[in-house]
Amino acid sequence: MIKLKTDHEIEKMAKSGKIASRAMADVFDNVRPGITTKELDKIAYKAIVKNGGVPAFKGYRGFPASICTSINEQVVHGIPNGKPLEDGDILSVDLGVVLDGYNSDLARTFTVGNVSSEVIKLVEATKQSFFEGLKGFAVGNRLMDISRRIQDYAENAGYSVVRDLVGHGIGADLHESPDVPNFVFKGPNPRLNAGLVLAIEPMINMGVYEVD
Repeated sequence: MIKLKTDHEIEKMAKSGKIASRAMADVFDNVRPGITTKELDKIAYKAIVKNGGVPAFKGYRGFPASICTSINEQVVHGIPNGKPLEDGDILSVDLGVVLDGYNSDLARTFTVGNVSSEVIKLVEATKQSFFEGLKGFAVGNRLMDISRRIQDYAENAGYSVVRDLVGHGIGADLHESPDVPNFVFKGPNPRLNAGLVLAIEPMINMGVYEVD
């Protein structure tokens, strides 16, 4: 069931999102060769709690950290550890915040030190695919208007779109209906109504779209 939000609920979610954004900015300021993802996790936790939030991921389905840290070929859901980041890595950070009973969910991919131009092009194309998808997120459109725009942009740029992992609705629960595929799909294609809140999460690969 798709849960539409009131203006008051969306206002609460926006406040949660601001805390998530501040925490992500603190992570960004500290991404460099030699730092560990476990250290970045502590930085994010401190920023979230300092601003009155609760890490949404910590303890969620047993997840042990406040952020997901996925390096290079890892797509999502990487667990912070003590291995230092290396020059040339890319790091995807996913974090969420609960504030006053409502969730936010935010992901960014950062370059570490000197990264190849090929990798920078991938990161930029993935970022732009998000904004292309966002153009389809309008009252009266359908869910696939988002998905098609993401897929078209990514594939026209020469990349593939992960099929096994998708975006989602969000609100009082971290994951709500509907799923938000980043590709044209078969199945329900609901109309986008006022009050719908989504986490749009493009996941784009250089090679094949399959993941292990």
